[in-house]
Amino acid sequence: MVKSSKERLFNAQVIIKKKTEVYALGRHISLSADKARRVIDQIRGRSYEETLMILDLMPYRACYPIFKLVYSAAANASYSMGSTEANLIISKAEVNEGTTAKKLKPRARGRSYRIKRTSCHITIFVKDISLDEYEQVSKYPPVKKSRNKIRIPISDPMYDDVGGVWDKK
Repeated sequence: MVKSSKERLFNAQVIIKKKTEVYALGRHISLSADKARRVIDQIRGRSYEETLMILDLMPYRACYPIFKLVYSAAANASYSMGSTEANLIISKAEVNEGTTAKKLKPRARGRSYRIKRTSCHITIFVKDISLDEYEQVSKYPPVKKSRNKIRIPISDPMYDDVGGVWDKK
């Protein structure tokens, strides 16, 4: 059975990428970016449950804000994609430097000493491994029949050809 060119055209399939990844973003966290990267490097690529155990047992101060971000990313995944926590992994984790607040501290003999308070932005991407990443979709969606609307002209003396506002000179 040979298909005509029109049949082949309408049966064409396109593969599109589905959204299987969500993220949580923490901005202006009062923490050095290098100290946050030390913790982030330990959790990248691990499962969600293993990540929570690691962050709970590590002795660094950066663990608590990262713990909250991982928990928030999992909540975003369960809300938007309907995934369970057992299927989640940390696919990407980024730490960027934020703004630096500069303060002056008084020192001996009327001098001052500059203090830099650094901050960072942390982004955690969580991926659901149970969802397929790609989906086949028909290239051409079914054609919808357009309904012709009947338009009834409204008679208004302002817009009529005879008389009205526009005929005044």
